[in-house]
Amino acid sequence: MKTALLFAIVLTETFTFGAELSWSAGVASVKITPEQKVPLVGYASRTNAWTEVEHDVYAKALALKDEKGNRAVLVTLDLCTFSPTVGEPICEEISRKTGLKRSQILLNLSHTHSGPATGLSFPGNSGISPALTNNIVEYTKVFQKKVAQCAEEALSKMEPVRLSYGSGVASFAMNRREMTTNGVILGVNPRGYVDRTVPVLRIDSESGEVKAVLFGYACHGTTLDSDSLLVSPDYPGYARDVIQKKYPKAEALFIASLGGSANPYPRTGLQFAKDHGAVLGAEVCRVLDGKLRAIRGPLTTEMDSAELPLQSLSRTELEEASTAKGKSWMRGAAKEMLRAMDRGETMPKKVRAPVAVWQFGADLTLVALAHEAVGEYAPLIEREIGPMNLWLAAYCNQVSGYIPAKVTLRDGGYECRGLYEGAGLFAPETEDVLVGRVGDLSRRAGRPR
Repeated sequence: MKTALLFAIVLTETFTFGAELSWSAGVASVKITPEQKVPLVGYASRTNAWTEVEHDVYAKALALKDEKGNRAVLVTLDLCTFSPTVGEPICEEISRKTGLKRSQILLNLSHTHSGPATGLSFPGNSGISPALTNNIVEYTKVFQKKVAQCAEEALSKMEPVRLSYGSGVASFAMNRREMTTNGVILGVNPRGYVDRTVPVLRIDSESGEVKAVLFGYACHGTTLDSDSLLVSPDYPGYARDVIQKKYPKAEALFIASLGGSANPYPRTGLQFAKDHGAVLGAEVCRVLDGKLRAIRGPLTTEMDSAELPLQSLSRTELEEASTAKGKSWMRGAAKEMLRAMDRGETMPKKVRAPVAVWQFGADLTLVALAHEAVGEYAPLIEREIGPMNLWLAAYCNQVSGYIPAKVTLRDGGYECRGLYEGAGLFAPETEDVLVGRVGDLSRRAGRPR
């Protein structure tokens, strides 16, 4: 009898509570496909402008408010990298117009390698022509206004909704750190760690229709060829199309997870991007049609910076690393650090990386890391704060380097290259500092242990 009563309570908690309109939400979308000819970002060798728009790219905003009036807005962007000089003015404008605190604003990049370049200044050694540089600056200023307005629009369109959560799995993410006799290369490692979870947040309107869908995946947006000059959101955009075709009144938003060490498999080519998008979109739809768990408030948002330690290398070590005899993944950072030394700059010992945690009552925790965090951080964070009711995201607020774990640095390889905007190679202690900061913020946000 007690067992039956407990089962009834669980059912009530899972389904009946979802009928309560304890949340408000608003969504908005704006096309950010560049009209100007600008380079695409994601493969270092490309400095020419895009030639064709295969698929438009977007900024999409999801605004939330709990029954106590706590608000937040998430903006997802079809971009690859993002410096603070581009992102923070957007957040400042959103704050100025809406009154939101910085901790209540989250920007996430899909990390498509077929999205437009952004930036307001460029080093002389960028390889990009002055004409294209001017186009990037012009595009960025327009882009910043569009993104801020998109967030403001979502916040202005709040209406009562229900939130529910589920997760699935998609199989095309592959660990790309292939072990060889010459060290780790960018390849295929079927035995390497990868997180294939597909988290899904469903937002239903008062009438019961799907209003918005937020979904994620931990994989690089590198399905198109490295020499491609097509504008495309890569597989996340094609997955959104699948979802919105089935739910035509819904806005689908993609949030990138911890995919720093994962590539799509197989690749490369446009058709593979469409195929992977179809797989991911179909899995999201399957989850949406299944039994989801109600998400309650209150909504608590916390944000702070982690002071990530950098390696201290002598000039002799850097000169050796910058030559053909040095490790290929260190070469670029070593050259940049030598140039900084030649300018008389002092090498930084740490770099600030934003970390955010959004806590949805006792039901869900969204952890948002900056930069390209490798997938190996998923079990580390689970160990720190627990594996249940956990949504992990990376590529948030700032994307200008790889964040390796200790095991990554031990084995070497491309993901150890550190900052690709600025100069610096992360130290092994980075793992402890970053995971510790996630733990601190999770406790401040009220995550149950």
